[in-house]
Amino acid sequence: MTISLQHKSCLTRCALALSLALIVTPAQAGNEVGVPLAEVNGETVTAEDLDHALGVKLTKLQEQLYSLKRAELDAQIAQRLLAQEAAKRGISVAALLDAEVTAKVGLVTETEIEAFIQENRSQLKGDGAEIRDKIRAPLQQRKLAEQRAQFVQVLRLQGTVVDRLQPPPVVRVQVSTNGAPIRGIADAPVTLVEISDFHCPFCKRVQSTLVQVLEKYPGKVRLLFRHLPLDSLHPQARSAAEASWCAQDQGKFWEYHDTLFEQAPKASEDDLKRYAEQVGLNTEKFANCLSENVHHDAVQRDIDEVTKLGISGTPAFFINGRPLSGAQPLEAFVKVIEEELVRTTIGAVSVRTP
Repeated sequence: MTISLQHKSCLTRCALALSLALIVTPAQAGNEVGVPLAEVNGETVTAEDLDHALGVKLTKLQEQLYSLKRAELDAQIAQRLLAQEAAKRGISVAALLDAEVTAKVGLVTETEIEAFIQENRSQLKGDGAEIRDKIRAPLQQRKLAEQRAQFVQVLRLQGTVVDRLQPPPVVRVQVSTNGAPIRGIADAPVTLVEISDFHCPFCKRVQSTLVQVLEKYPGKVRLLFRHLPLDSLHPQARSAAEASWCAQDQGKFWEYHDTLFEQAPKASEDDLKRYAEQVGLNTEKFANCLSENVHHDAVQRDIDEVTKLGISGTPAFFINGRPLSGAQPLEAFVKVIEEELVRTTIGAVSVRTP
């Protein structure tokens, strides 16, 4: 029996939705509050232990479920709006789309194709003619989809659409920041914790975004750094992490941090010592710190703590405890930070109110 790609996609969505539907709280599962979920030779496993370990994973599942529901609800709203408008005009939905979408979208021009090629040249393979033939149809479909979305939006504004689907509740994960290097003022209302690997290319890519975040929110956001060197992928990343702690001993963690990312993945012992000299460290103290593995335990402590949070890849972030994964664009950080600034402002006002 063969299954079409559409059916496979449906089965995947249904399986995910079913698995998420089965997620229940300890109380829903019949566990009394405060009663351990398991006991292992006298040691207890509590619901809090599970929540702490699964916080990030559950958040991702909840977000996936919401995305599925959001997409499906928007699709059904669009279908109903189109059907109602078609009935109002006394024509079929197909005829309506022909009149309001297809007829209003011109053919893809050579200029548009060339612009797309220039923007995505590093990801395209083949000669010029072959590439143009491959991307012409997708570009045309994108133009049609954009016109359809605009038309549906006009219908939504003209009609009365009540949308009651709520996003998942905000989940906050308790992340230890004891001893973590800080960039920004210590009492900023928003704490952005970065979990990173100096040799991770995605971690390197997001550094410019983090600089933009701090520039956009001076005095409002503080950045803290936690280590998660991925030994299996980046064998020298742990040495780089330990070296950054040696730089921290001399009050120059961030200068050394920036250099490590700029020069990554070069991290031989000689490289690390050269970076120390470049940022103005006492090279003798630094060399002794590095050779004696002074900060091996500190880096391992970071690894152990963030792994317990369910983090296995980098970069990962927590904004006031709210997880954000991957090398996200500036807009993704801004969205959460703005929400947190509103929340902290409201909280401050309510405290001052007699």
